[in-house]
Amino acid sequence: MARVVSETHGEILAAAARRFAVTGYRGTSLQDIAGEVGCSKATVLYHFANKEALLAELMAPAIGVLRDLDDQLTGLTGAPAQEVAAIGFVDLAVRFRREIAVLRGEFPELLCQPAFAHIQQISDRLRDALAGHSDRPGARITALVLLAGISEACDEFVDMPDDELRPALLALVRRAVEPVGSPLLPAPTTEDKDS
Repeated sequence: MARVVSETHGEILAAAARRFAVTGYRGTSLQDIAGEVGCSKATVLYHFANKEALLAELMAPAIGVLRDLDDQLTGLTGAPAQEVAAIGFVDLAVRFRREIAVLRGEFPELLCQPAFAHIQQISDRLRDALAGHSDRPGARITALVLLAGISEACDEFVDMPDDELRPALLALVRRAVEPVGSPLLPAPTTEDKDS
């Protein structure tokens, strides 16, 4: 019996991810998800308290990696902060590009939900790190555009192999970001490409 419950739970998550990516979080009802799974809305609610809880569980792995990146950035400034932010965010975006697709266009509204309220502060710290903690408007604008653009590219090129997308994104960051204090992001090593 536990296996059936676990399978249903996973099927609901997978159906929610597909529906959210196609019709958006707002445009998807619990009934839509239940219909795709072939179960009742009551079954969905047995597994998840509400649609927000379903989205929170779906996004939990990506949010965990984002929190880890935020921890890695603590205390870093200048070029080291830029490097960790760039590599960490590109890796996160490439790894979780399907989850990013779920949030496309709905990020500001989702940040208002309690399960995601802390994401804005982490995003702000990530942007500041990518800008090398510079107060120059150009550095801050570049960082913001890169973060949004990397997310958009990962959504747009969802079928591109990771080993093609990751180096292309890192090369873009190298060209766009003005390093603070020392060169930013040396050419990827074999070890970088394998991670």
